[in-house]
Amino acid sequence: MDYDEIEDREPQGASFDFRGFLFKALHNWKLILLSIGVGMVVAYMINVRKQYIYQLDSLISVESEQNPFFTANTSISFNWGGVSGKVGKIMTSIRTRTHNELVVDSLEYYMDYFVEGKYRFENIYTAAPFIFNINKKAGQIIYEPIGITILNNESFRVDANFEYAGRQVQHYSDRHISSVSVPVGPFSKTYKFGDSITLPFLNGVITKRPERALIPNSKYFVQFSNFDLVVNTYKGAVAIGPFSGNSGGVLRLSMVGTNKAKIVDYLNATSEILSKTELENKNQYATNTIKFIDSSLNAVNNNLQDVNDEMNQFRRDNKVFDVSAEMSEVTSKLNQLDLEKELEEQKLNYLDNLETYLRTKTDYTNIAAPSSVGIEEGNILGSVGKITQMAIERQNLEYSTKEDSPLFRELDKRIDAEKNVLLESIQSTVATIRLTMRNINSRIANLESQLIGLPEDQQEFLKIQRKMNLSQEAYNVYLAKRGEAAIVKAANVSDISTIDAAKDIGNGPIGPNTTLNYMMALMVGFFSPMFLIFVIYLLDNTIHGSDEVEKLSNIPIIGLIGKYPYQNNLVVFEKPKSAVAESFRSIRSSLQFFYRKNQNKKVGRTLMVTSSVSGEGKTFCSINMATVYALSGMKTVLLGLDLRKPKIFGDFGVENDKGVVNYLIGESTVEDVIIDTAIENLDVIISGPVPPNPSELLMGDAMNSLIADLRERYDMIVLDTPPMGLVTDAQELAVHADATLFMVRLDYTKKGMLGLINAKYKNGEIKNISYVLNFYKHKTNHNYGYGYGYGYGYGYGYGVYGNAYHEDDKNIPIIKRVKRFAKRYL
Repeated sequence: MDYDEIEDREPQGASFDFRGFLFKALHNWKLILLSIGVGMVVAYMINVRKQYIYQLDSLISVESEQNPFFTANTSISFNWGGVSGKVGKIMTSIRTRTHNELVVDSLEYYMDYFVEGKYRFENIYTAAPFIFNINKKAGQIIYEPIGITILNNESFRVDANFEYAGRQVQHYSDRHISSVSVPVGPFSKTYKFGDSITLPFLNGVITKRPERALIPNSKYFVQFSNFDLVVNTYKGAVAIGPFSGNSGGVLRLSMVGTNKAKIVDYLNATSEILSKTELENKNQYATNTIKFIDSSLNAVNNNLQDVNDEMNQFRRDNKVFDVSAEMSEVTSKLNQLDLEKELEEQKLNYLDNLETYLRTKTDYTNIAAPSSVGIEEGNILGSVGKITQMAIERQNLEYSTKEDSPLFRELDKRIDAEKNVLLESIQSTVATIRLTMRNINSRIANLESQLIGLPEDQQEFLKIQRKMNLSQEAYNVYLAKRGEAAIVKAANVSDISTIDAAKDIGNGPIGPNTTLNYMMALMVGFFSPMFLIFVIYLLDNTIHGSDEVEKLSNIPIIGLIGKYPYQNNLVVFEKPKSAVAESFRSIRSSLQFFYRKNQNKKVGRTLMVTSSVSGEGKTFCSINMATVYALSGMKTVLLGLDLRKPKIFGDFGVENDKGVVNYLIGESTVEDVIIDTAIENLDVIISGPVPPNPSELLMGDAMNSLIADLRERYDMIVLDTPPMGLVTDAQELAVHADATLFMVRLDYTKKGMLGLINAKYKNGEIKNISYVLNFYKHKTNHNYGYGYGYGYGYGYGYGVYGNAYHEDDKNIPIIKRVKRFAKRYL
């Protein structure tokens, strides 16, 4: 390629090389396989240690069950709302703390039975051969496993080991926690089954489980937990949702866990307690009514007893035992009117109390049924029922929702609106009742006027008899209504029923997902090193291949030199048939294109060898390039111009006491500093002592004279110069160079250094420059053979020509020979 064409090219610049990254990853395949292997081992260790997870479910039905005794004539109704409202309430209730406290307490899930497994304590639940019946009023130590060792069929031993004396115990009767003092160190005590255990940290009775066999010397553990924390873990454990879109009243309860028996019991206990709680809420209206009737019955009964006593006393004191038939008829009518008046007064009292209750109270769950006193107005009955329903709904909501929730505000608005309607209905009904009572009082007055003509004793008799009849009638009415309310309550059924109870039918585990764990391990094991390689690849600013050099610079690559492990730099001389020697010969041949302009001149040619920094093989290249020229018959001199860090004297076994520095300062002549070497046609001029001003010496006229003198004496002058990226010496010497080799050591030279040489080349400060890639390895991710020359040395000195040319080929491993043969011919 002509240099004019080279100058017209622009370097491509740095860009992400996906292909290079891919081959970088392939180059680190061992790291990737190791990472995947480690990930698989970790996944295996996790899988074998994880407990199996199971899922079981049950089905419940939510319906508005009508009381079987409820008819149109029944005066007390306890049914309101619809299925949709109940479903929402139940789905909320099942997540409340109150509900889960009832379930946990009924199952005693704050107590666990364990055995020591291979990797962990295994929760055996009902598989334990004994039952610990705890004394809930006494304290049980929490979060401390207590050993229970079976000695024989009749006795066992309680074991513990306490590190310090102060421990906490919980009393599950009221769930308060207190501190106790326990014996420090190992503790052991033997009991018989059925004996009462009374210890500071353990209280109860251990009995045999009939269906389990006792194995002597088997050891189990009992551990108690904080009740509130256990409840908190179960609050969201049960998932609830519609069974299907077509059956909104059927709900599926599901739960996951590590012990199927515990899941079954918890789901079934949840259904049972839901049903029981719902029935209690449903009966609350009836319960309030019965309490109201009972209080009224008690008052009427006391009044009836007083009237009976008064009648008996009157008969003892007087001889009047009866009155005429006509007066009896009047009395009978009066009795009827008195009863009607009593009932109306009861209605008024009820409505007055209800109005006061509504205006002064905020909890409306304790309202008795209006029908209990004979109020049949539909508006009042409906409003009381709705208010009671919403009050119960609000009460249930308090367990799962914050007080400032919008749900409360919406519910309170509805309650207030219904309460205002009810108050208006009460006022209207009270006015009607008072009108009715005035009519009754008028009729009573007319009948009482007919009794004025009777003797006083008969009048008194009739008065007492009227009171007694009134009390008896009122008592009978209330007794009938109480019986009716009791029948309705007793016959009430829950709106929640179990369709399909939870049961262990041999369900397989749903977790852990071992396949997923292995897949995750595979992905993490693969992508972790890939990400690391990617980051390193992005942060790596060194040159790794000839393709990168071509992208970063328009200066050609003249040759490639492989890494060759040898004790000194005289490789070409001592190993002339090596692949590295062939690489330098190839560079020598390529340099002929640079020297063609000077081929008719009778002066020697100069070759400058430089690099960006130290350690890139500059001296190695200088020595061997001088050697290949000398061995070709050209009279050659190697000039050591790295005055700051001289090196070449060591390879030729001479002392660095006299050299270029001595000539430049005028102490020696050219003949004095020229040293003959064992290599035919090769002389060496070493740098000499390190001067304080190397740059000034190299820039002086003495340097020009030295180069001119050497051009007359030698055919080839090789200049070993300092690194161009560190000092300016090489740039000052570039004026003497007919050709320049810039050393690039792969996996060492920084990409930014090529920008420096690009700028100098573009500005014309350096002419006829080419790259030599040192430490080259032939890899599939880098192109091979760029520029004017082709490298013959790569790997560790293994050449590309085969066994006929290189003396090192006899050491090529068989596997590598097979690969080379397959690549070449297959």
